[in-house]
Amino acid sequence: IPVVATNDCHYLERKDSRVHDILLCVQTGATVNTPGRFRFATDEFYVKSPSEMAESFRDIPEAISNTIEIAERCNFEMKLGKSHLPDFPVPSGETLDSLIETKAKTGLEKRIAAMHAEEDSLKWTYYERLRKELHVIKEMGFSGYFLIVNDFIEYARSNGIPVGPGRGSAAGSLVAYSLGITNLDPIKYNLLFERFLNPDRISLPDIDIDFCFERRDEVIRYVTDRYGADNVTQIITFGQMKAKACIRDVGRALDMPYGDVDRIAKLVPNQINITIDEALEQEPRLLKLTQEDARVKELIDVARALEGLPRHASTHAAGVVISNRPLIEYLPLYMGQKDNIVTTQYPMKDVEKIGLVKFDFLGLKTLTVIDRAIKMIRRNRGAEIDINNIALDDADTYRLMATGNTNGIFQLESSGFKDLLRRLKPETFEDIVAAGALYRPGPLQSGMVDDFINRKHGRVPIQYEVPQLKDILENTYGVMVYQEQVMEIARVLAGFTPGDADVLRKAMGKKLLEEMTVQRTKFLEGSKKMNIPPKKAEKIFDLMAKFAGYGFNKSHSAAYALISYQTGYLKAHYPVEFMAALLGSDMGNTDQVVKYINECKEMGIAVDPPDLNESSTAFTVSGERIRFGLAAIKNVGTAAIDEILSVRNDAPFSSLVDFLSRVDSRKVNKKVVESLIKCGAFDSTGEGRALLLSSLDTAMETAQGVQRDRNVGQSSLFDTLGAPGKAGVAVKNTPMSGGAAPLGEKEILALEKETLGFYFSSHPLSGCKKELELYTSGPIELLAEKPDKSEVSIGGIITELKEITTKKGDRMAFLRVEDLGGSVEVIVFSELYKVVRDLLSSDAPLVIAGRLDKEENEVKLVASDIAPLEDAGILKNIKTKDTHISVSAGDLDATKLDELKALLKSSPGASQVYLHIIYPEDGEVIIGLNDQLRINPAGDLSARIRELIGAEMKTV
Repeated sequence: IPVVATNDCHYLERKDSRVHDILLCVQTGATVNTPGRFRFATDEFYVKSPSEMAESFRDIPEAISNTIEIAERCNFEMKLGKSHLPDFPVPSGETLDSLIETKAKTGLEKRIAAMHAEEDSLKWTYYERLRKELHVIKEMGFSGYFLIVNDFIEYARSNGIPVGPGRGSAAGSLVAYSLGITNLDPIKYNLLFERFLNPDRISLPDIDIDFCFERRDEVIRYVTDRYGADNVTQIITFGQMKAKACIRDVGRALDMPYGDVDRIAKLVPNQINITIDEALEQEPRLLKLTQEDARVKELIDVARALEGLPRHASTHAAGVVISNRPLIEYLPLYMGQKDNIVTTQYPMKDVEKIGLVKFDFLGLKTLTVIDRAIKMIRRNRGAEIDINNIALDDADTYRLMATGNTNGIFQLESSGFKDLLRRLKPETFEDIVAAGALYRPGPLQSGMVDDFINRKHGRVPIQYEVPQLKDILENTYGVMVYQEQVMEIARVLAGFTPGDADVLRKAMGKKLLEEMTVQRTKFLEGSKKMNIPPKKAEKIFDLMAKFAGYGFNKSHSAAYALISYQTGYLKAHYPVEFMAALLGSDMGNTDQVVKYINECKEMGIAVDPPDLNESSTAFTVSGERIRFGLAAIKNVGTAAIDEILSVRNDAPFSSLVDFLSRVDSRKVNKKVVESLIKCGAFDSTGEGRALLLSSLDTAMETAQGVQRDRNVGQSSLFDTLGAPGKAGVAVKNTPMSGGAAPLGEKEILALEKETLGFYFSSHPLSGCKKELELYTSGPIELLAEKPDKSEVSIGGIITELKEITTKKGDRMAFLRVEDLGGSVEVIVFSELYKVVRDLLSSDAPLVIAGRLDKEENEVKLVASDIAPLEDAGILKNIKTKDTHISVSAGDLDATKLDELKALLKSSPGASQVYLHIIYPEDGEVIIGLNDQLRINPAGDLSARIRELIGAEMKTV
């Protein structure tokens, strides 16, 4: 074999060797100053020119010739623009086109029968729409695509795997609705097929399907078996080195002080996918630092060079590619280094470019929640719920949404959405669809939302520029909310074809100025032919252009609104089962479990603690009570739970020894038993937690003896009498029981925190609710919804404290602070730490003022002041909420005012008091009381004031 000239290439040009060296540091966790670190010995690993290669091999020029000979033998042409749809098996005598037509017509007949639609004109509307859609689908060659999606959805449904009602623009297709791919009537809700498939622009359809989060993999396995393992795989996705993270990585590699790098990274604006170049344009301080400080310049230059490179490869959350031939004939594959999962080497967009068809199999946890709730309702109440066919006009559901009590309801959980619902007060399904489309930054900032709400409630008159707009905009009170409305206006007012209307929609949404000029002329000419006055046509087009940028895909909003409605319906009518299903779906997320348990308390639903004889794997329901699930207990794994439940089927456990003598100690080890005792799962046996923990070793020895006796056939008297649950009852009266003192509340709470991740039976802050409301900006769980760098105050207790020493030798701390509903990391820098160090080591509830530091999905608080909650009023950085007392003028006289003054003086504090004196005929007078009457509104002050003058008191 002759010699061939090559050069190992790791970067493009010689000057890139410095950047490559720093990248090696990032990869290996070293810095440029780390002794003996991995590095390349020279700067020769770049792509050399032909002349440089010839010089390197001047003594053996034939090596260059051999390289050229190999290159000339290699040739590959990638054919683009042709789709490689999988081969869908069709029955003998059928074609893909005839099969989809048969299945769609059959499906539509079932849908129409379920509607009880007797009118021929209505039936004709559906059949005509189906005919047109089928024509387009066949012409575009997509019959097979629809049949494939229909096939794996039918598989899922027939195997009890929950499937969503549809997602994205596919909900606008009547064919998809007839085939059962989507579950929302596109004609009834005016969803447009052309928003999904445009016959004037050939592109593959994109149907995203939601499946039960826990069983999604079963559907992927089905398509793998059906089309062949060689033809099916998941799609790769690359995590990139983004601006902020890249600056931090390079700063560490260059051995720069953490504080300096942190300060520079935080100057990059918080925008999705922002680049370092864009940050330099938008942030003058970053540019100035780069120009004036050589170290910062090197940091930014290296970060710019590395920005955008792949950080790691992982599996796309939803994308699965299915091919008609083995995938290796179309593209290279990749096997993950850790999980051995095979994926494409091309990311999603490139997979599509080479003609391979991707299908999105999305796991949606809400579908799992709905499915669990329905099964619990069946077991607990004997009621059958067909969630896909519930009436969409249920008053109780809309009443619940209008209150904003929407924790656990799909899409509607954020505080901002709750506020929108309280203002909107939805009464129809169309209102929920619109709310989903409106709750986005654009509409919220543009004033659209306020306009929509004011029109709905009659505060602003609804006017239409021309009568033709009424049918299109009536459901949204004259406001353009959806992209589909823009398309309909173009069709009705200017005679656009559906395909042309979609082109206009895209041009407006993406603000393509040149295309907009063309479309404007076309719209005005078309509206002239439709006898629309020119001035009105111009005004309507300008309104369309303004709102199209904010307009949302109605098909997507409607499909997701259906899931919101379904979860709202379950919460309104079956709250116990719904909350149990929610808790069961979030057992691995402590903050969510705490949130939903608190929600249960507010709803008056009892959540009982874990119990060895009552609990199942997940949260369960008995009557109107929820029982804690064993899988939510730390250190108690699946194998242990399966063993406990299996053995318990024979008889309930009567004592610790009885339990230990019956379960397999290889599956239920000492650590598992300790966790069960600490969380209270053994409380129902009547043996206290302190006693059980102190006698555990002795109980295990006794249980082992019982098991040995059974293994050799020496059954106990109780076994002979057929009472397997009594084998260890005598443990209570034996010396090993000891005299362990019962645990106090504080110790019990600590054990619950250790084993459950949160305080269950009570909370150290339970008696501080009013103080927390008075001195804080709100619950910790809502911090994520506040803007970055917001000045806030929180209240809570410290659950973790980590002290570190800075490079300057100063001490600082990282805290985990928890309130009644969530937790957050708090950074305490050295100057403040010196002052509050002793305070942080106490168990006292604290109030902490500071500035939010938000990085992507992570929220931290940089503390500026810390004090005990009882002294919170003295902190300069905390704005104490004001107290408002509203009283009818008829309930006041001089004597009552003196008594009120005395009451206020008896509870001094930091809250400013405002007295609202209400005159039924003339309105109200508001008096701000002087600073000497500032109060602490906590305690029983509110009740005492109500008793004195019948007044309502609230803090705002």
